[in-house]
Order: sequence, then C-alpha cells, then structure tokens
Amino acid sequence: MTTTQFDHIYHGLSPDVGKFRIAASGMAWKQEAGNAMVAMQASDIKWAQWIRVARNYQLRVGLKDRSRETFDGFVREDHDKLAHLLKQYFSVVLETKEVSFKGWNWGVTDFQGQDLAFLVSNKTAFELPLTNVANSNIAGRTEVSLEFATQNKQPSRNAPDEMVEIRFYVPGTQVKGQRGSDAGSQKSDVEDEGEEISAAQAFHDMVKEKAELGQVAGDIILSFDEVNVLTPRGRYDVDMYPDFLRLRGRTYDYKIMYGSISKLFLLPKDDQHVLFILGLSVPIRQGQTRYQYLVMQFNREEEITAELNMSEEEIAQYEKLKKNYEDPTFEVVSSVFRALSKKKIIGIGNFQSRDGHASVKANLKAVQGDLFMLEKYIFFVSKQPTLIELSDIHQVVFSRLGAGLGATAARTFDIKIVTKRGPEYTFTSINKEEYDHVNTYLQDKKVKTKNEMMEGELIMAADDDEDEEMQSVASSGEEVPKPRLGGDDDDSEEDEDFQASESDSGSPTESDSSDEGGQTASDASGDRDLMKSAKGKGKGKAKAAPKKKAPAKKGKGDESDADESDGDKPKKAAAAKPKPKPKPKPKAKEGSDDEKMDVDEEERPKPKPKPKPKAKEDEEGPAKKKLKTAD
Repeated sequence: MTTTQFDHIYHGLSPDVGKFRIAASGMAWKQEAGNAMVAMQASDIKWAQWIRVARNYQLRVGLKDRSRETFDGFVREDHDKLAHLLKQYFSVVLETKEVSFKGWNWGVTDFQGQDLAFLVSNKTAFELPLTNVANSNIAGRTEVSLEFATQNKQPSRNAPDEMVEIRFYVPGTQVKGQRGSDAGSQKSDVEDEGEEISAAQAFHDMVKEKAELGQVAGDIILSFDEVNVLTPRGRYDVDMYPDFLRLRGRTYDYKIMYGSISKLFLLPKDDQHVLFILGLSVPIRQGQTRYQYLVMQFNREEEITAELNMSEEEIAQYEKLKKNYEDPTFEVVSSVFRALSKKKIIGIGNFQSRDGHASVKANLKAVQGDLFMLEKYIFFVSKQPTLIELSDIHQVVFSRLGAGLGATAARTFDIKIVTKRGPEYTFTSINKEEYDHVNTYLQDKKVKTKNEMMEGELIMAADDDEDEEMQSVASSGEEVPKPRLGGDDDDSEEDEDFQASESDSGSPTESDSSDEGGQTASDASGDRDLMKSAKGKGKGKAKAAPKKKAPAKKGKGDESDADESDGDKPKKAAAAKPKPKPKPKPKAKEGSDDEKMDVDEEERPKPKPKPKPKAKEDEEGPAKKKLKTAD
C-alpha cells in the first residue's frame, strides 16, 4: 500500500510541526518532536476544503460526526496532488474556498458549525473556533466581546502570540427566535416570535449556545450553589471541572482556567466571615470593568457535606484532595481550589491590630477597605483589591496631613507606600492607635520607613500662627485695601509717617489731621479745596467726609484736634464714609461741604499726604485765615 507524506504540517492551531500522511486506509498526522498523533479512517471522511490561511494553505477535512480537522502548512503546489489523492482514495472532491482580502472591518457574521465566520462580500474574511471561546460579554448595548482561552498552558518567552479578545459592534434589533444566517442550528424556534431584542443580545446568546458556555461539556467534579461573590458583586454557582471552573450568574457566565489563577488567599474579614480570594493573571470583565481578583465571602459557621465526582485513582493524582468532605464551606472550597489549581493558599501572618485582627481599616482614595499585613504582601481588600509585594516597596512614609487638618487628622494617620517600580499608594484615615503595630510590622520586615507625623504637626501649628498674624494684620490695615470700610487710628498715624516724601501725595484719601478744619474750609471755599486736591495738598479735607453727620460749626475745634490727635476722629468718619461715597462725585463741583468731602474720599487709596497740608499752610496763608474767620 502506497503512502504519500507531506512535511512541516501543523495540526489545528498548534505551534508544533509534524508529518501528514495519506493512504487508502485514511489520513494521519504525527508530531515530530513528540508523540501526539491524529488519525482519520477512510470511512469517516465526508468532505474536504482548500483555503488560504496565515500559514500558507490549509486542508480542512470534515468527518461524519460533524466534527472537522484542519492541517496548515501546505504550499500552492500541493493542491493538485491532494485533490488527486482525495478523489482516488476517498471519492471526495477538494473544494477551494475563496477568501476576502479587502481588509474591511464590517460585514456579516455566520455561525458555521463550531466556527464563527466573518464574511465580507460573501467571502470569508476570518473564522473563529467557538470551542476556544472562554467568555462572551455585552459591553454596552451594541458591543459583544469574546474572550479566548489561551492555548499554551505554560507560557514562555518563545511561545507565539495569541489573540485573547475580539469585539463586535452589532447595532439594531432582531425578533426573538429569528436565526438569521445560522443555517446549521438545530434549535427549534419555540420562542415568542413577536418579542424584539437587541441584535447584540441575540448574537451574544447564539455565541453562548454554540460555544456551550452555559453548560460546558465535561464531568463536573463539584458544584457550589449561590456563592456570595463580592467582586464582581453577585451570587454565582461555582462549577469545578478538571481544567477550569465555571461561574454561572443571572447575567454573566465566566470560564476561568486553573492555569490563569496566580494566587489564592484565605483571609478573615471579621469574627463571622472569611474571604477566599482568587488572583487572576487574565482578568475577567463585566462591561467595561476588569476584575483581576475574584473575592468570595463565606460564613464561618456554615458547613457543607460534599462528595467529589472522581475515582480514587484520579483523586490520588492531586495533593491533599479527599473524596468526601464534611467541614465548613470555606475550608472545602479552599481545599478543592488548592488541589485543582495546584497553588498554595496564602493566609494571615503574625500581624495583629489593636483589636487582635489581621487587618486595619483604611481608605484608598475614596474606597474603604481592609488593609492586610501578610508575610510577603500588603493586601488592600475592597471593591478593587490592590496587592503590593513587600520586596517591591522602596519606602513607607507615615503622615498625618492626608486626611485634612481638622479634628479627624488628630485621631488618624496616613501611609504612603512608594514602590520601586514607580506607583505610589496612599492609605488614609488609619486609626492612630494602630501606628505602633504597623510600624513594628514594617520594621520587622526590614522595610524602609519615614515618619512625617511630627513634622506635619509642626507645620500645622506654624500655619495656625501665620493665620493669626495674617488676621491681625488684615484687621489693622483693612482700610488700605478696602477704603470703603473707613480708616483706623493706626492707619492715619502710619500715613503721617509716610508723608515724608512729596511724591506719595497723589490722590487725597484718609488724612485725619485736618478733618474738621477741612469741613469749615470747604464751607468757605469749595473751589480752593478742589485745587488743593489736584496739588495733593487737600488730604486733610478729604477726611472731613466722615464728619458729614457732625455739626459743621466745630470747624476750629476740629482743626486743632486733627493737628494734635488724629486717632479719635477717623473712627467716626469710617462709619459715615461708606454711605456718602456713591453720591459725591457728580456733585463735587457744587462746592457743598458734604459733596466736597465725598470727592476727596473717593481718592482715598493714598492716605499719606496728611502732614503735607500742614506743612504748606504757610503757603496758603490766606486760606488759613479764611478758616479762622469762617465762624
């Protein structure tokens, strides 16, 4: 019997090369570097296709049990030889399947047996094996995401790249029960035909059905019903299989390979509950949110009786796995997970808080959770758990400034963890009584620490002192930035000191020295006051504005008082000034006493020329006489 052999052929999606042989009795493929082999009897071969793929050309063989086998790596010249052999030995015609090379990203999906084909212009653009789909999720109303299980169970640097996710945008609606282009469906159309659902939901349901996501083929070892899962929140049925576990919820179904579980944690939440946490190397997703940790919560008092669906020989292959269990639920779940995933369970260390717990309450940003101090990790368990390795910590800084400067800051402190890789994590609102316990734990682990709590207290005290000084300065000098509030005695005295230079006498403001005299002088001659304000000499009269409500006959006494003591009058003026300000400007030219003073007030920003008017009284001798003779 003659046999024809083809070298450098791949089977399915395997990266391993082998030899492909055809004879009258059937076909067979054998791996070159191993013992893997695939054989097909001549009576089982029903059809064959020739298609262009990434690894040259592919021979696709259909079997009578509706399954198929694919072999890649054939070259173009092998087509005629294969067609002749298939026709001669199996009476099968080798069909050439056309492929679209347009590169479009829009087209039509078609479920062909166990494959999802994407068609462009009625030609296949690509195909996805639904048997490799691990999860299907609806991301939004019109997006469906398919996640694939990795083929390489032991990833290495030399392993090829693999596609792990693809998304389809499926707009529009569809009548429930309509099958569309799925010609190979065996499901009866019993559903309500009149009900409309989104096309994305119909596509998602079809993928779940074809990929058998809801009911995966295989023998269930053990199943846990209504497990309380905190992340992602909900109650799920957990089905344990030899190679993976299945989470079945009302909305989402997840298939998690044991190989993707990186860590297992069993931690006490409080006196009544225990947390069992799975760390995943490939996060699961709900919508747009990814979850790298699966957090289950169990009641300490809850017990379960379970029997594994495995033979004694199969159980013997796993470490610390028993046939029957009658223990608390969390112990049974953790024991089965440890055996099937072959990962050690990480428990609590020697750390104890002031209450004797293995964790302390803390906040990360706005999320509250439990901060566990473990032997090799610091683990913050919340809605989005955060794991920090002690070996990756560069420095831990204790601070009391992060939670604010109120009364809460005196009772709590913050921890900022700086990692060697770059990210920083700040845990806030930790009870002050936990400081000694946390500090001792970090020192025992040889972690570099820095205490900024005392520095923070000093800074807070300094800030308080500065605030008090600022307030006192603001109260004493309030009239300078806000002339409308009136002038104080201290300000007027300071103004006299600054009037040493004549350049400072710009616009008249609050000079108290000649307030009262200014009133009588303005009565005598309003025009003369305007000229003084222009020259910068009439500032004493500007202060007269506050005296609007006081009798004008006090001119002489007021003038002498202003010269001798400026401290008493300005305070009264300050109260009166705010009201006249808006009215004075328009009536300034009329020469009335009140209006005149209002005009001067408006120029108050520079209160310094007070003394100047006194100094230049000699130059304005006639004006001085008028002031005295006004009475």
